[in-house]
Amino acid sequence: MKAVGRGLLPGWLLTGACVALGLLTTGHALAQPGQQPINGIYSCTDAHGRKLRSDRPIPQCNDREQTVLNPSGTVRARVGPTMTAQERAEVEAKRRAEEEEKASALDERRRERALLMRYPSRDVHDKERAQALAQVADVVEAARKRIEELQAERKKNTAELEFYQGDINKAPPVLRRQIEHVRQNLESQNRFIQAQEGERQRINARFDEELVRLRELWQAQERLSGAGTRP
Repeated sequence: MKAVGRGLLPGWLLTGACVALGLLTTGHALAQPGQQPINGIYSCTDAHGRKLRSDRPIPQCNDREQTVLNPSGTVRARVGPTMTAQERAEVEAKRRAEEEEKASALDERRRERALLMRYPSRDVHDKERAQALAQVADVVEAARKRIEELQAERKKNTAELEFYQGDINKAPPVLRRQIEHVRQNLESQNRFIQAQEGERQRINARFDEELVRLRELWQAQERLSGAGTRP
């Protein structure tokens, strides 16, 4: 029997090692365009049906998969089509959109949990709505009282103005300033009351919107609780 030389492997063992190496590396492709090419022989069939080979990525096959071969002829990797700058931008935009969608869904679940913790029942939600509306009603009532005071001042100023035949230009500066002060304050208080009416509508709209979602969440909780208590 012929001895095996130092550092050499039998042919059958060398072939088996190459096959095993090919199996281990098959399926690994270039991670991203622009990285260093995979060492090996690139092989592909171009759009015209020509079979091409090269020691580097083949430009004629940028639009299709290329196979990277080991020196033994086994498949080392498969490299997908090279994307254009526009295609890479589209892929990146899609990835960002998916991430934003996932983040939005996560934020929505957090808001739902916070909503349930704040309003565990309809009674709690109704009570907070009533409190918010009561605060608006209180400030409106204070504004109305202030309007009554200003109207009383205006009546007094009007009576004093009669001494000057109702001509404000003949009235002394102090009286003219008082009349203007009352007029401006009345306008301000009326605008404030109108703004509070808008605030009241916003409060009701907010609680109405919350109530629609809360009903769904409460029902879901009840179904889960019912399922958990079944024997």
